[in-house]
This record gives sequence, C-alpha cells and structure tokens, in this order.
Amino acid sequence: MSEDVIAKSERALGYGFVDPKYLHGGADEYAFRDLQVGKPASSWRGLRAEELEALVKNRNSCTDWSRILVRDPFDPALIKSSEFAGLVRIGKLERLILEHHDLRLPVGITDSRIVSCDIGDNCAVHDCSYVSHYVIGDGCILFANREIAATDHAKFGNGIVKEGEDESLRVTLDLMNEAGGRSVYPFDGMTCGDAWLWAKKRDDSALMDRFAAMTQGAFDARRGRYGEIGAGTVVKHCGIVKDVKVGRCAYLKGANKLKNLTVNSSEKDRTQIGEGVELVNGIVGHGCRVFYGCKAVRFVMGDGSSLKYGARLIHSVLGDNSTVSCCEILNNLIFPAHEQHHNTSFLIAALVKGQSNMAAGATIGSNHNSRANDGEIEAGRGFWPGLSTSVKHSSRFASYVLLAKGHYRFELDVPFPFSLVSDDAARDRLEIVPAYWWTSNLYALMRNEAKFLARDKRSVKRQRVEFSPFAPDTTEECFAAMALIEEAVGRARLAADGEDPAAASLDELRSLGRSLLADPVDRTGDLEVGAENVENSRRAVILRKPRRAWRAYRRIVAWYAGLALADYFEAHEGWTASDAVDALGSGERERRWENLGGQLVPGPKLDRLVADIKSGELADWKAVHAAYEALWIEYPIDKARHALNAWRDLEGLSGIRDRDLARLFTRLSESSLFVEEEVLKTRKKDFDNRFRKVTFASDAEAKAVLGSAETNSFVRKTREDMAALRTRCARLVDRFGGPTG
Repeated sequence: MSEDVIAKSERALGYGFVDPKYLHGGADEYAFRDLQVGKPASSWRGLRAEELEALVKNRNSCTDWSRILVRDPFDPALIKSSEFAGLVRIGKLERLILEHHDLRLPVGITDSRIVSCDIGDNCAVHDCSYVSHYVIGDGCILFANREIAATDHAKFGNGIVKEGEDESLRVTLDLMNEAGGRSVYPFDGMTCGDAWLWAKKRDDSALMDRFAAMTQGAFDARRGRYGEIGAGTVVKHCGIVKDVKVGRCAYLKGANKLKNLTVNSSEKDRTQIGEGVELVNGIVGHGCRVFYGCKAVRFVMGDGSSLKYGARLIHSVLGDNSTVSCCEILNNLIFPAHEQHHNTSFLIAALVKGQSNMAAGATIGSNHNSRANDGEIEAGRGFWPGLSTSVKHSSRFASYVLLAKGHYRFELDVPFPFSLVSDDAARDRLEIVPAYWWTSNLYALMRNEAKFLARDKRSVKRQRVEFSPFAPDTTEECFAAMALIEEAVGRARLAADGEDPAAASLDELRSLGRSLLADPVDRTGDLEVGAENVENSRRAVILRKPRRAWRAYRRIVAWYAGLALADYFEAHEGWTASDAVDALGSGERERRWENLGGQLVPGPKLDRLVADIKSGELADWKAVHAAYEALWIEYPIDKARHALNAWRDLEGLSGIRDRDLARLFTRLSESSLFVEEEVLKTRKKDFDNRFRKVTFASDAEAKAVLGSAETNSFVRKTREDMAALRTRCARLVDRFGGPTG
C-alpha cells in the first residue's frame, strides 16, 4: 500500500478530527463545532428503537447509531440509502419540498455519505458522495456533489497560520508587483483601502508589522473549525468543496473546485458561483457572481463584483461593483467600479484606482523593459485604455486618462487629468489633448457618475466610494496641469521668439504662459507646445489645444467648487461667506488627497490614521474600518473647505465674500447650460454619423431601432438635472446679493 494511503479501522471514520496535542483546556474536537451550530445540546435526542429500525430498513448504515442525534419532528422515512459515521446531528425532517428556481427536491437525506456533520432543519441532501465535517444551515439544498469536506486547519481563505503550521503555509497576495515586494495577507472583510495602505506604505516597517499582527489576531489560530454552509444555500453538481465557509442564501452550481475560501452571502446580497469555476485561496464578497469557467487563485473579490466567461483573477484584489469578463488580471490592486471585457484584455502588476474600463485587446503591462520582473503601473480614477492598446511598465496616469488605440513603446507619466493620449506613429510623436473629456466627451464623463451610482446595488457599503469625477483629487490634478501648461506655453513662446527658455526661471515661464492663456485674444495659435518628462524617449510630446485645455481646467475647478459649495450652503441656511470661513477656516488649500480604495481622504488625516494604527490606538481591523467611516462622515466638510479654498485660489482672491459666492453660483448656472448642450452634442455625434445609418433603409427605420439623441434617457435626465441646478443657483445668487452685490 502507498505511503500516501493509510489504512485505519472503519470505526475511526469521523473521529480524531483534531490531533489531541492541539486540544487545550479540556476541550474536545467538537468545541468549535458546537459554537458554530449555535443550538443548545438539549435540542437533540438519540434515535428511538422504531426510528432506528426504519432507518436500517431504508438501507441506511452507520458505524455507531448511538452517535446519530436528531431534532423533533423527525421522520426517518425521509432518510434512504445513506451512510453515516462519527457524530452526526440532523435537524427537523418534515414532509416538505424545497424549491429553488426549477429544482424541486424533498426534504431528507438520500444516496449520500455523511461524516461528522451538523445538518440543519428541513434540508434536502441527495446524491452527495462525501460530506465531512461541515455545519449545514437550515433549509439548505445539497444535490449531486462529489466531495464537501473540511480539515482541522481550514483557514477559509484568510492569510493566517494555524497552530503548529509553518509560516510558508500562509496565503499571501502579491499586489501591484510580481516580485512580491508588496505582498499582503488577505482576510474576510478586507477592503481596497486596507490593501492599498498595506501594499503602498512598504517603507513603514512598524505599520507592516501591525497589519500582520492585526490580521493574524482577527482569527482564532486554534484548530478544529468546521466548514460552513449558511442557511438557505444551494450547492448542486459541484466537484470539490474543501475548507470553504459559505454564507446564507448562496447558490453554488457546477463548480469544479472550491478550496480554502470564504464565500460571503446574505439574503439581500446573494452570491452565485456557477459552472466550471475553480476558486482557490480567496475571499468572495457579498453579492458576487462567478460563472462559466472562471479561475481565481489568491484573491479578494469585493462586494457586488463579477467574474464571467473564463476570466482569470490571480494574486489580486478586485474592488466592489467590478466586472471582469474573458480577461486576465494578475498581481493587481483594482479599486471599485472597474470594467474589463473581451478575451484579449490583459492587466498585470498595476494599481488602478477605480471607475475604469479596459477595452478589447488592451494589454496593460505586457512588455518587459529589462530581464527583471515587470515594473508597476499606477492609474488614477477613470482610466480607459482604448482598443488594442499596449502600455509597458513602468507608467503612471492622472485621473480620467483615455488612451487612443496604439502601441505605446515607452514608459509614460501623464499628469494631465481628463486627457486623450494618442501615439502619432506617422510623425513619431506622442500627442496629448488635456481636458478632452470636458471639451469633447462630456456625455461620457457626466454619465460615469450616474452609471456607477445606478450599478451600486450593495445593501451594506463596506468600502466607501467617491464616484463624482469632480472631486478634490481631480481638482488638485487640474491645478497641477494648469501650471504645467503655463510653463509649456511660456517655454514655447520664448523659443518661437528666438529666446532661450532655459534662461528663464520656472516662475517667469509660468507667468508668461498664464498671461498668454488668459488673454482674450489667442496668441498661442502659432505655437507647437511640448511637454517634458511625460515619455521616456527622445521624441516630441505635443500638447494639443493647450489654450482651450487651460480654460477648461479652470471651468472644471469652478464647476467642482460650485457644486460642493451649493450643497454646503443649502445645508446651512442663512449662513454668509463669513460664517463659512469661520467654520471651515481660511488657511492653505489642502493639496494632498489620498484615494483610500475609492474613498478620498485629506493627506494629513490619513497620516493621523496611520499613526493611530501604529500606536495601537486603532487596535484591530474593526477599529480601522470604524475610523474609515468617521473619515467618510467628515468628508463633506473637508470637501466644502477644499472647494472654498479652491475657488479663492482659482480667482486669486485674498478672501471670500458674499459677492464672490454670488459670482461662483452665477458661473455654475452658466456652466450648467454648457453641460446640458455638450451632453446632447457629444451624444448626437453618434446619430449624425452617416456610416451608422448605412445598414438602415430609411431614417425612420434608424430612429425606430436606435432612437434619437434628444430622446436618450441620460440626455433627458441631464436636461432635467441642469434645469434644477439653475433653479438652485438662482436662489443662492439671490441669497448672496447678486454677482456684484
């Protein structure tokens, strides 16, 4: 007989689950099991003689019938052709039918082998070859499964080690970097914010030690916990379900292999795992969908996320409300609301800060630039690489960067938010259109926030998310981009005039550029404006339409400030500008905003959070998550303070008076007309395109199939929203005495 196959007495089956050396304080191997079941010992009883007789008559067998306990009412006729071993406790069995979708099965246990399990009230367990050491909740359906088993050292996907285990057995995730220098320990409840702090702040060894200790301490290292299948869950036609903890009302059908997992699910946020799926060493969030041959190994899936059609998720954290279909994701930290479809999309060793979209054929990080591992890519919110785009390590992108189709041969550092980047292969240069989303693609930009909010079906929002494109982080990027454009225009003007730009100081270049850009008469049309330190190459990087971009960035900042302060002053009826300044403060504008997994936090507050974690004031992950929630509650005030200072700095004001606010809300009202018109205009491009109509016999047929821009639901909603915003602005302008009051 092979050394890997050990022969033992038949009566040993179901016993000795925990090695005696790991049992402490008089505990037996059922200590955890009793806690997991949560029902008093008095609720079970032994079999009566007539019940035992009926069970044997129905072709059931057991190594020790005295170890079979039941709850009343108990109908032994509902158990047929099954084998039992170890301590098995069976809940109520009544003559009922359980129905799930089109599957209807009677309550009872038939054609199954049950080893040392607790089976809840009125469950249907049929044709299950092997169910061992599981606690099964009330009203579950288990049908036609091959192996459902748990070991005494089950960790359910959490990055911990059990008593007596070597550190090498700990599950880790190598996020953002293939080489493992940013590895984290996954755990049930991990948010993108947790993963980002852990993976990003690697130079803080004390913080790393605290995170490791907090994660290990969040779970009991003692052995003996059983696998769990929550009440109302259906598990059918699955191959291997080993060391898995499944929540309530989940639906697992046709999975090949599920091993070392926590599958969160609830009545409101039901998780489904489907055919051909293989999941190993991971955490599946509430309300997730995993279907059709997907593979995930060493992973965390956020709440409300989906893997479909053969998607691969490896060594990665996928944020809430994300969908990955047919693609490969490897060594990534991806914040909420990420979309990635089509079979050739490939994302490796990246930090993507959410609200992002990977087009078909995009390969992000596919090119090595040395014999070492790939580097890293960092992309801000709204990252959108276009069709068949190829980007190499190491690169960084500001928020809402759209990459046109192309092969980007060199590393990139694009600091211009809302921009369109394209590779001009014919002229061998890189071209950037800053503020493109605002000037030429406003339908898509404005629709983003509404789309993400509508898709957020989470009943409990464990990871807070700022979905608006107009927020403190993007505003600071706009300020930085304006300064870069001023510098670039100043340099280009001097060069065109035959002067040496290197002889001018940075302040002089920006001052010159600012005066040219602010001039009502365009004096930049003859300039070819280049950008420095954007691409790791010797070829030109050209900023297209810089004057329009600079003015658009100013309008974006004013739009953000107006929206934020409109909300603030409507919540503080009767307040003046002076009242707001007194409440919010009139200091320097906070320039550092951190994206904590989708939640925006002022830099100094994040520093305090980190300090509190290191000091032990925030003692565990529960306390850290409560601190995140406190920061979210403070965010509207932080945002209003930032918006007030942003408006002041944009206008070059020494302070904020009522008339300054009146002017802001007047401008907001004017911009609402621009937004309304541009949303329609940019949507209308699709309908006015002649080639989109070539397959239709008439305009009437095209309209019947496609509709029209004017009747588009989002265009109509934008029209209504902008009208409502103008009404709000009119009230605020009147409140603050008019634009020149």
